Amino acid sequence: MSHPVNSVQETKIFLKPLPIKNGPCICLSMDFITQLSLSNSFKSILVILDRLSKMVVFFPTMPSRTLLDLDHQFIKDIFSKHGLPSRFVIKRGSLFVSSFWTNLCQHLKISKDLPIAYHPETDGQTERVNQILEQNLQIYVSYHQDDWNTWLPLAEFSYNNSDHSSTKQTPIFTVYGRDPQFDSVRITQDTPAGKLSTKF
Repeated sequence: MSHPVNSVQETKIFLKPLPIKNGPCICLSMDFITQLSLSNSFKSILVILDRLSKMVVFFPTMPSRTLLDLDHQFIKDIFSKHGLPSRFVIKRGSLFVSSFWTNLCQHLKISKDLPIAYHPETDGQTERVNQILEQNLQIYVSYHQDDWNTWLPLAEFSYNNSDHSSTKQTPIFTVYGRDPQFDSVRITQDTPAGKLSTKF
């Protein structure tokens, strides 16, 4: 049976540590998980990781989606809450980053000469997030493997609400100073959110 996501393959990579700025959402890693099974018109996932707090955001994307669409999504889910980052860590070419940044500045009507660094290196953080997300989607997607995009919000929340080995606390607590409350809703291991929480 085919899987909705690429299988995780072990490769030897020499990782280069990168400096982390003080403050959440100042240095972001961005990567794409591609060639997925079609799920409500979506074929790939844009993964954004805050390298300090370890908070993640998962965006389902489609082949026809343009940089303009990604900019709108970034403004809606990242900029509106945390402002502009000063550094991107991304494996895609500098042309992609330059176009993305130019479009973003045009939308915000700000100078595109603002200092922002492009780093093609990687320290493995985003790769690890991708592996965890892929493994869990393989477990919980439907038999037809055409609903993985509906699991992304739960996968994002479950990851952000799980203790991280490096910070010893959840990304949500690191960013907001408190954990989510479930006073009126009980999430058990039998619910989709509970199942994902036990896996992340």
